[in-house]
Amino acid sequence: MGICRIILVAAAASAGLAPQSARAQAADAKTAEQVFKNIIQLKGTPADQVQPAMQFIAASLGVDCAFCHVQGKMEADDKGAKRTARDMMAMTAAINTNSFRGQRQVTCYSCHRGSTRPVNVPSVLESDAPTTPAAAPGAPQAQAATVDQILEKYVAAIGGADAMKKVTSRVMTGKILAGGSETPIDVITKAPNMRVSITHNSTGDSFTAFDGTAGWLGSTGHAAREMSAAESAASGLDAEFYLGLRVKELFPQLRRGRPETVAGAECEILNGTASGRPAVRLYFDKSSGLLVRMVRYADTPMGRNPTQIDYADYRDAGGVKIPFRWTLSRPNARFTIQIAEVKSNAPVDDGRFAKPAGDVK
Repeated sequence: MGICRIILVAAAASAGLAPQSARAQAADAKTAEQVFKNIIQLKGTPADQVQPAMQFIAASLGVDCAFCHVQGKMEADDKGAKRTARDMMAMTAAINTNSFRGQRQVTCYSCHRGSTRPVNVPSVLESDAPTTPAAAPGAPQAQAATVDQILEKYVAAIGGADAMKKVTSRVMTGKILAGGSETPIDVITKAPNMRVSITHNSTGDSFTAFDGTAGWLGSTGHAAREMSAAESAASGLDAEFYLGLRVKELFPQLRRGRPETVAGAECEILNGTASGRPAVRLYFDKSSGLLVRMVRYADTPMGRNPTQIDYADYRDAGGVKIPFRWTLSRPNARFTIQIAEVKSNAPVDDGRFAKPAGDVK
C-alpha cells in the first residue's frame, strides 16, 4: 500500500471537529508499521498520520511522491532521495528534542521553503532602494479592540444574534471551481453542527459530511468511511452553524494577534486554541467586521499542515449575511465554491447527515 498517495476531496470545502469520538478511533487505531510496508522513521505513529506527514514533506520541498518513491512499489528503497529524507527526519527530530525541549520548532520547511535544496546563503540586494521604507507619520493609533469587541462587531455585521437564531438550516446549491472546471455541488447545513456537501461528478456523487459528532466520506456505490480524528476535527468546525456565537466556547484560549492585511483590507486577528481542536487564526475585516479568512492547522509528525479558507461575496440569506463564495487553499490544492441559491429554514431530516450502513446511494 503506498504511503504517499495525496488525497484531495473537493467537496470538503469547509470543515471542523470530533469532540471525543471520531467514533472511538483511537481505541483500535493501528500504527504506521502495522498498515504500511518498510516504515522506519515513523514507527509508532498512528497510521492515519502517515499521509498528512507525506503531504507536509512534499509541500516543504515542492515535489510529488515520485521524487522519493518508486511508483507502484512505494516501499522500495531504490531512490537515494528516500534514504536522505529518512536522515533528515531523524535530524530534525534530534534538533527539536535536544534544543527545543521536544517542541516541533524545526521542520523540513524551515530550510527548504519549497525547494529540493535548502537555502544556506543570504541573497544579495537587487535594488538601490532602502530595504525597509521609512514609515510615514500617521495619526495616533486608537486603543486596540478587545476579543469581545471584535466578536460582537462580527455578530452585528452578519445580522445580530436574534436574526442568526431564527435560521436553523440552509440548503445551498452552487458549483466548485477547480483547475478550470466547474462541478455542481449542494451544501446542506443544520443547527447546531451538522453539514453535508454533495459533489455531483460525471461518474457519481461524492459526499463529505459531519453528523454532529463525527465526519465521514463516501461516493456513490461504495462504502462510506469515517474520517480520521484530524479530518473530523476540521469538518466539525465548519459545521458550526452559529460560529460567531460559539467561538469563545470552542476556543477558550482566544487571543488577539497582530493586525494583517487581506486583499487590501486591514484585519483584526484572533488566534484560538483548545484541546482536541485544530488551532485557528481568524481574520475579521476591521471596517465591516465580517470574517474574511480562517486558517486552521492540522498537526502531523513532521509539522503543521495549514488550510486557509477565504470568505467573500456576503449576501443576505434569511435575514443573515453569509458568504456565497469561499476559497479553500492547502499546500497541494486549491478550489473555490460559489453558491448560487440559498434556501433558509428548509426542512432537513437529520438522516441526511448520517453515515450510511452500506454503500452510499
